[in-house]
Amino acid sequence: MDLPFSDKTALVVGASSGIGLAVACSLQQAGARIRGVGRHAVAGMDMTLLNLDEKESCEKVLEMAAGCDILVVVRGPFFQETLDHTPSGMWESLVYANLVFPGQLVSAALPGMCRKEWGRILLFGGTRTDRVRGFRTNAAYAAAKTGLSSLILSTAQGYASRGITCNGICPGFVDSGAYTTEKRRSLEQKSPLSKLVDEGEIVSAAEFLLKNPSINGTIVRVDQGWSPSFI
Repeated sequence: MDLPFSDKTALVVGASSGIGLAVACSLQQAGARIRGVGRHAVAGMDMTLLNLDEKESCEKVLEMAAGCDILVVVRGPFFQETLDHTPSGMWESLVYANLVFPGQLVSAALPGMCRKEWGRILLFGGTRTDRVRGFRTNAAYAAAKTGLSSLILSTAQGYASRGITCNGICPGFVDSGAYTTEKRRSLEQKSPLSKLVDEGEIVSAAEFLLKNPSINGTIVRVDQGWSPSFI
């Protein structure tokens, strides 16, 4: 059995459900020791239960990041509203959760990875936030997630010579069981393939990015080629 991460510790933030849980299970099957962070316990997995809407909880996760070999950050709250209906407090919380906190985790993990001359970082953006674009109804969220692209490229360029890779995934509408029947039907109608993205497709992309040392600074869209023209 191929266990490429048998001697590695992986910190997966957002590991208790959905994409985060699926990626954590994949890493565990590849031999990694999982340290998951989420809201719910998961059988057979070392989970730290925290509410990451609280800054004190985020500080605890930063301490955990210092010793990891693999860092995966899946969590990132979504907010859909026009700019004139986005309050200042929402701006602060969105930018912190979707950009500042992932950046802090990367900064916390890098010194240990540099000492080991090995590290893997995988960050999750939002739909079509792989580069600068305009968004009419979720501008604040998209601005924060787009900032991750710069973080990914900067980390890759700055630490490639230390055996560290940093890549990203921008998922489309994923079949994670989180949607109501009505919302699911609406999203399927907007999708190029008339169906949601399968979680397994996200996991396959994550495995590809994490296992290949020569894949660095790459942001993969797993969204069926979705664009607003499909609405």
